[in-house]
Amino acid sequence: MVDMSIARVLMLAAFQALLAVNPSEVSAQPMDDLGATTELSCSFGMAKGEAGQTCQVPFPEGCLVAHIPGSKKPWATISKGGATLCKFDNKATDWKTRITGVCGRCTSPQCSAQFHVRFNCSGR
Repeated sequence: MVDMSIARVLMLAAFQALLAVNPSEVSAQPMDDLGATTELSCSFGMAKGEAGQTCQVPFPEGCLVAHIPGSKKPWATISKGGATLCKFDNKATDWKTRITGVCGRCTSPQCSAQFHVRFNCSGR
């Protein structure tokens, strides 16, 4: 078992190392590589025992689903609260014209879900 005083010293040293980083020396991926993105979403709420629901993320005309930087995966996330399982519906989503989010039955007092998708509308 590790002595708690040693663990505290190591945590303090790690924290001090983080504080010593000069922000001017840190670089991020240039936004030019990503292009501007637009995020759209759909959401819903459910009460306990309510059957699953779906929602359609609006698809802006002339836009493409953006990819997570450095990958070929769609830039999409799901935020949920409560006891339910949520996903993007593989059968009802083609990522070119329609995007559908789906959640199962709510088993907690309340559930909510929000499906977020980023789009590249720059016309590249």
